[in-house]
Amino acid sequence: MIPGQILQSLLNDTKNFMKCPMSLLDGDGILVENTMEEDKVEDSAVASFLRSDADSQEVKGFQMLKVYDVGHVEYVIVTRADVDNALMISKFVASQLQNLMNAYKDKLDKHVFIQNLLMDNLLPVDVYNRAKKLHINAESRRIVFMIETKHEKDNSALETVRSLFAAKPKDFVTAVDERNIIVVKELSATDTYEDVNQVAMMLVDMLNTEAMSSVRVSYGTIVHRILDVSRTYKEAKSALEVGRIFYTEKNIIPYNNLGIGRLIYQLPLPLCKMFMREVFGENLPDTFDDETITTINKFFENSLNISETARQLYVHRNTLVYRLEKLQKSTGLDIRVFDDALTFKIAMMVVNYMKYLENEN
Repeated sequence: MIPGQILQSLLNDTKNFMKCPMSLLDGDGILVENTMEEDKVEDSAVASFLRSDADSQEVKGFQMLKVYDVGHVEYVIVTRADVDNALMISKFVASQLQNLMNAYKDKLDKHVFIQNLLMDNLLPVDVYNRAKKLHINAESRRIVFMIETKHEKDNSALETVRSLFAAKPKDFVTAVDERNIIVVKELSATDTYEDVNQVAMMLVDMLNTEAMSSVRVSYGTIVHRILDVSRTYKEAKSALEVGRIFYTEKNIIPYNNLGIGRLIYQLPLPLCKMFMREVFGENLPDTFDDETITTINKFFENSLNISETARQLYVHRNTLVYRLEKLQKSTGLDIRVFDDALTFKIAMMVVNYMKYLENEN
């Protein structure tokens, strides 16, 4: 469907430049847009015209013209019959409407195609046939971005993203659920992952400032065939989930840089529980108090540097050492030692993953 503001703009231009006010009705005779402020054609006259076989007709001082779409009347153009060249102007507007209908229909068809492509709803042969029919290059380099908004149905964020890519007809912006916005971006032959990350940073910055929306952006790997777009979409979706579990402090999560979170994400729950019992027994890390958790996180952030950690926590060095020794007594792990620190870090990530699995179930 053509947006109302586009139709109104067409009628306004026709009135301003051709001195021809007109009304635009839909195929049921209901008024859609109007620049004939004082004149109104009778409903019975429009109904009679719609029932007739005539494509154009002058009735009671009004010139009426049908606009067809796939054999059906989509619009009716109504002008005053006493306007110079009323029928010719109506036919010109009808031509513009036909072009707009074809353009928006093509856009809608591409949108539906991309959604089906992302969801793996098409056979490989259908993918290539429909891509060719819609004039979409099947062999271009592409990547999928997934944008997670803070609120469901964030129309402001969606419109901001669409405006960012409006001048790039080879890129597609869509949504497959109420929380995530999908961007299928075509890349040049020289674009690298650094360029891709720059796009992700731009999306985060623009949405945070323009749409006032806190977002997180993930992206998959670069693919070279349109058939593989669904794969990079699944990678972006997986990266967003991994980031939600393990990297909550990050707002950009690349699939090719998930680190150890990628491995833990693939572990079954029974194996996670077995690992936790081996390391901690029954005293799981999520039972520690907030002060201990804050100390541990800050110690890891500072690469096990006691002096810098103490400075940032505003505590004496001996106080920090006391906390770490207390942690060692309760867990058997001295996180001042690299091997124990690594084990503890992995264990904390496993705990987050276990919580995620339990919430999902």
